[in-house]
Amino acid sequence: MSGRRGETRTAADGGTNATPSADADPDVDRSADSLEEALASLEAGEPVLVHDAADREGETDVIYHADAVTPNAVARMRNDAGGLVCAALGHEVADAFDLPFYTEVIDHPATTDHDLGYDERSSFSLTVNHRDTYTGITDNDRSRTIRALADAAAAPHEVDFAAEFRTPGHVHLLKAAPDLLAQREGHTELGVALAEAADLPPAVVVCEMLDDETGEALSPVDARAYASRHDFPYLEGRQVLERLG
Repeated sequence: MSGRRGETRTAADGGTNATPSADADPDVDRSADSLEEALASLEAGEPVLVHDAADREGETDVIYHADAVTPNAVARMRNDAGGLVCAALGHEVADAFDLPFYTEVIDHPATTDHDLGYDERSSFSLTVNHRDTYTGITDNDRSRTIRALADAAAAPHEVDFAAEFRTPGHVHLLKAAPDLLAQREGHTELGVALAEAADLPPAVVVCEMLDDETGEALSPVDARAYASRHDFPYLEGRQVLERLG
């Protein structure tokens, strides 16, 4: 077992837009110890917000450690973030479960000639449900699957992955790059690096924050304002890279 089972705050403030405050400049760190605050938040079972980079995806993800993802946390990601709820695993953990990159195992012409613009490849692996779930899509079911993934990541060589999980499912798995931030700077690697720095198993959940009004990614200013309203740490990807890369 991975240990922590703290409840998260319930979903609130259904809208994600806010009037930018004077200290909501995405180029200004909220505090000198923002990374330490983020690590403490993950260890306590609370989320952090991480914006990768303006010249990459340009998206802010809500990130939880996987063992803290209660049904309330899934509801927050659905309602307040709105993107795809994905579980990111460290590369060695994914290999222990024989999890491939999705494009390596699907023989279909649509998997070729990708031009992502922001990266060389996607981190997507399989989609899974825990075998004890029903449809797999409810907040309770996704929480069950994600927390089981956290337990599995804590002792990957002791887990019969196929006995616990089935595919296809409703939790999208992401597989981190072998050399983590030295090789790739996506939310998969940023989240796993933060988990490892917090001495937690390399399993996090990421979900993009979207803007209901524009139909695009939530701006860093509005994402920072959301973090401020809920007292969640906000990080720019470069802060993580400078300290953990």
